[in-house]
Amino acid sequence: MASTSRDKKRDGVEFIREDDGSVTAHDIETGLARGGDTRADALAQLAEVLRLEDGGGESIDDPDDFLRTEMNIDPDDLDEHDELPEFLQ
Repeated sequence: MASTSRDKKRDGVEFIREDDGSVTAHDIETGLARGGDTRADALAQLAEVLRLEDGGGESIDDPDDFLRTEMNIDPDDLDEHDELPEFLQ
């Protein structure tokens, strides 16, 4: 019989039903969380974040171009004290 020594307190995903009816999926090990309209949506969003956290995805070569084309934000409209999100730094 196989056994495991995994710490159950630090493993798994918990789901939180929010007041607005949405669901948040929280990865206990990493502390990362993402939400969605359903448990499946929240879990899919969390899976994507975990993949990116593990080094998946593509790097962004030109943050200003990314803001314009993907986020529809003009970098010139940002205040000088506004900071870029961590993934664009």
